Amino acid sequence: MSGATEAMSPGAPIPEFTQVMGHPRPLWMLFMTEFWERFAFYGIRWALVLYIVAQFHAGSSTGEASANQTYGAYLALVYAGAIFGGYVADRVLGYQRSILLGAVIMAAGLFMIAMPNPEIFKFGLATIIAGNGLFKPNISTMVGKLYSPTDERRDSGFTIFYMGINLGAMIAPLLTGWLAERMFGGTPDMPAYKVVFMTAGLGMLISLVWFWFGRRQLGGIGRPNEGGEHKGRVVFTLIGALVAIPLIYFLLSIKATTLQWFVLFPMFALLCIMILVEGIKEGPVQRDRAIAMLIIFTFNILFWMFFEQAGSSFTFLAEKIVDKNVMGFAWPVAWFQSVNSLAIIAFAPVMAWLWVRLGKANPSIPRKFGLGLIFNGLAFLLLMFALTSLLNAANMIPFWTLFMVYVIQSIGELCLSPIGLSMVTKLAPLRLVGFGMGGWFLSTGIGNNLSGIFAGHVSGETGMTAASALSGYTFGFWALVIPGALLFLIAPLIQRLMHGVK
Repeated sequence: MSGATEAMSPGAPIPEFTQVMGHPRPLWMLFMTEFWERFAFYGIRWALVLYIVAQFHAGSSTGEASANQTYGAYLALVYAGAIFGGYVADRVLGYQRSILLGAVIMAAGLFMIAMPNPEIFKFGLATIIAGNGLFKPNISTMVGKLYSPTDERRDSGFTIFYMGINLGAMIAPLLTGWLAERMFGGTPDMPAYKVVFMTAGLGMLISLVWFWFGRRQLGGIGRPNEGGEHKGRVVFTLIGALVAIPLIYFLLSIKATTLQWFVLFPMFALLCIMILVEGIKEGPVQRDRAIAMLIIFTFNILFWMFFEQAGSSFTFLAEKIVDKNVMGFAWPVAWFQSVNSLAIIAFAPVMAWLWVRLGKANPSIPRKFGLGLIFNGLAFLLLMFALTSLLNAANMIPFWTLFMVYVIQSIGELCLSPIGLSMVTKLAPLRLVGFGMGGWFLSTGIGNNLSGIFAGHVSGETGMTAASALSGYTFGFWALVIPGALLFLIAPLIQRLMHGVK
């Protein structure tokens, strides 16, 4: 590994890293840093909507729609915050310092939401959002900086990194769900959500310590640009994050539709303009690549709108309409959240091998995205079948159907998400790679906010029923499969805009 400590400018030579299992050694350090951050993030995912209904709506099903929309807005702002975090890393702090500061802020927010007060809870969510914005886009960007743009291991490296994400996401619900039912007086009927949030906070602190000591492996990658080494920039960024928290709290408090039309969509439009302007400055090839990237961003919104039912309407589906009796064992609702990650871990190596094995027949990036949408749609088709043909006398569907929904969605996710991370590092203008990664997460965030709005309609005013679920999920099937087929058809046009990027 190079011992260089100077900042690396765009286009600078990549250090000669020690190779571990065929990849640069720092990949594995970033893998574990992201593992613990995702442990923290997904450790609370299963509990949020259930906690909001139980704590702030006295357990009434009429609170489901509100809980779904709060959850969707929270996820949307988590990902929208990435656009600012990417910009700060590109222009102000550098990637390493942004990650460290983000981890500190995020840990503070996770401990705050353990306090059962509605105002502190929302301020805690706002603090998590501020910290995650500095953390999430920048660690993904640094993975891309370990490889040259022409390195054939690049997609494989992102898939390995994506396995780290999902390993943390798999273990977290299993552990936090178990602790919630057995610690602080918790029971299966009334989990102790406080321990869920505190455990997630501890996971975030581990991520912080891991990166603090492991960053030496990176050499100059992720250090501040020349002239940006002054530590005062860290203080000013921290002050900026603290000032932003009340604003984020306000955005969490407004209607999800207002957030969508007057905040998220304008942000996305502005980002598209900035990326296009930068692409035009760099020449026609980079302009076309920027256009291709932005087209795919729009399909990404649609994918996550329905995929993120996992943490909202699917949670209420699991609680109320799924028969969780598995050979005499009562499957906890929290454990459904681990199925997606378990499937990712099982199938990610297969998919990584498949993309390489296919060689010249390897589907293009746009067609992989089309496959992602179609597989997501097939998961909703299974739910349509279950809700029409497999309801038992108690008006519940079999356990295996929801389990397989998560598995099928995971195949779609593997066609889309890790490929998307890699795509941004290849197609974004060189001076705005972190900003482009923020755009990827912003498009994901818009989809997540729409997911909360959609989940609110599935639950309706009185809570989810088999009939309302069938109606909503039928719409989801058609809204995914038709655009997926369209993307498959126009893929050659988008591929031409990429000018050889594969």
